[in-house]
Amino acid sequence: MSEATLDAVRISLLVATFGTIVCALIGTPLAWAVARAPRPLAAAVSAVTLLPLALPPTAVGYYLLWLLGRESPTGRFLLDTVGLQLVFTWPGAAIAAAVVALPLFVRTAIAGFEQLDEDLLLTARTMVSPPRAFLLVVLPLAWRSLLAACVIAFARCLGEFGATVIVAASIPGRTQTLPAAIYDATQAGNDARAHELALVALAIGFVLILALTLLLGRAVKGAQP
Repeated sequence: MSEATLDAVRISLLVATFGTIVCALIGTPLAWAVARAPRPLAAAVSAVTLLPLALPPTAVGYYLLWLLGRESPTGRFLLDTVGLQLVFTWPGAAIAAAVVALPLFVRTAIAGFEQLDEDLLLTARTMVSPPRAFLLVVLPLAWRSLLAACVIAFARCLGEFGATVIVAASIPGRTQTLPAAIYDATQAGNDARAHELALVALAIGFVLILALTLLLGRAVKGAQP
């Protein structure tokens, strides 16, 4: 692979990894709260969480660009007080990818939480505090669903284009991800480079899904008597 392709792969993996971590940190407690909330409240929170799925990724990127840029109070605080520049950086692209991927993470995690044995959860709450029950009982029981949610979020972050390009642009070696590089190569008429980049993306996706399948298969065999 060329150096430019390696740079695109490196940035894509950084964006996808950081975006997945953001999804896990925010999405896991959010999914648990939705799974345990009364139905009307859960429906309202789910609707807000799923909103990015109903919007074009470019619209999500536009609002994030405003939120993280100097024109908004949040952006001015990050720039002037914290000294944190997110626009036109790969961390900014990761945040944009995480926002787009968060609904998929949350829905997958909710499905896992809803399958837990309610009697076991009630027993755990009588023995330890709710936070400890969540850490010691809920997370170990739902780890397969959470792992699947992480893989789905990682794949979505890896393939995100619209929101990341709006927030971080497509600067070679700095913010240019695989999807952005494929788009730029196609626009430039460089079919050979576009084909190389697309094959790399396909290989990463295949390895990711294969690793998950093998991991879950071993976990199921290990759980059998």
